[in-house]
Amino acid sequence: MPDTTAALSYAPEDPFVVADVHVDDPRDDEILVRIEAAGICHTDLVNRVAGTPDRPVLLGHEGAGVVEATGGAVTSVKPGDRVVLSFRSCGACVNCTAQRPAYCRNATRLNGFGARADGTARVTVGDRPVVDGFFGQSSLAGYALTTSDNTVVVGSDVDPVLAAPLGCGFQTGAGAVLNLLRPRPGSTFAVFGAGAVGLAAVLAALACDVEAVVVVEPSARRRALAESLGVRAALDPGEDPVRVLRQLTGGGVDHALDTTGRPDVLAAAVSALAVGGSAVAVGLGTGVPQIDLRDLVMRGKTVHGCLEGDSVPAVFIPQLLELQARGRFPVERLVSAFPHADVNAALDAQHRGDVVKPVLTW
Repeated sequence: MPDTTAALSYAPEDPFVVADVHVDDPRDDEILVRIEAAGICHTDLVNRVAGTPDRPVLLGHEGAGVVEATGGAVTSVKPGDRVVLSFRSCGACVNCTAQRPAYCRNATRLNGFGARADGTARVTVGDRPVVDGFFGQSSLAGYALTTSDNTVVVGSDVDPVLAAPLGCGFQTGAGAVLNLLRPRPGSTFAVFGAGAVGLAAVLAALACDVEAVVVVEPSARRRALAESLGVRAALDPGEDPVRVLRQLTGGGVDHALDTTGRPDVLAAAVSALAVGGSAVAVGLGTGVPQIDLRDLVMRGKTVHGCLEGDSVPAVFIPQLLELQARGRFPVERLVSAFPHADVNAALDAQHRGDVVKPVLTW
């Protein structure tokens, strides 16, 4: 049973507490991963507040590290393998067999908090069980217990700090572009929201040689970063972005991505589309967008929802790492590393807009 440290949440609105914890040895179907880096995603922060009333909670679903040990039934990885951790899926339902594991019919059970089937704890602090199992990893700790379906082997030379966010945030933005929209060279693309997901989408679109990428983002610092990455324009939402996008592109964009989860922003993204254009929503918000049905039908527009980039992580994460190695997906421009003991400082820096994607290291 390895001893390590973890960033625990003892109360929804309180800072994280870095505490000594014990992680159990892997059971027959489990994999013990020594975590080297773990990204912090908006989903972690939402679930810190709304995920479960039980405490303490161990979050984290963008882990990267090295396999330390495996249970007897595990054949997909071996000790010493460097891995990136992603979401769980059953592999057997109709959506998994159709290569759409993000929509696994068992996703809620597999990715939510919960002890093992026999009720035993994977992680304890003192004599107290920790609420874990988040995305089948809870990787804001020095070790994590995972399973074969969410543990992706990558090259030994891969930088875990850059690889960790591919497990969710970067996978979501890049996958919406590369797996769903698939823009042609010379097409036009607008991204609403320049956080980690939106800027990963920007990098993916630029890798597709899209002619014009435009970002709509309220933060001046994020707009400046987007411009340095190579977008044609970065607009403040107060600039009437639909009108400006139509002017910049001669009538509307071919593709648009909403990362904000706000109904009014998705409606603006759809309004900004050209004839035959496609809009994708990846932000988990609430409410109903006011979309003009006549405009949607008469101009042949489409609106898609997209979860986890509509990706198969075992295939897509290595593809993104290959793009990054070739200089075509420079996520190093988006990542800032922090020692895990500085978890609250990392979140403060993200909240101020000083960093895009904070990644904790162990």
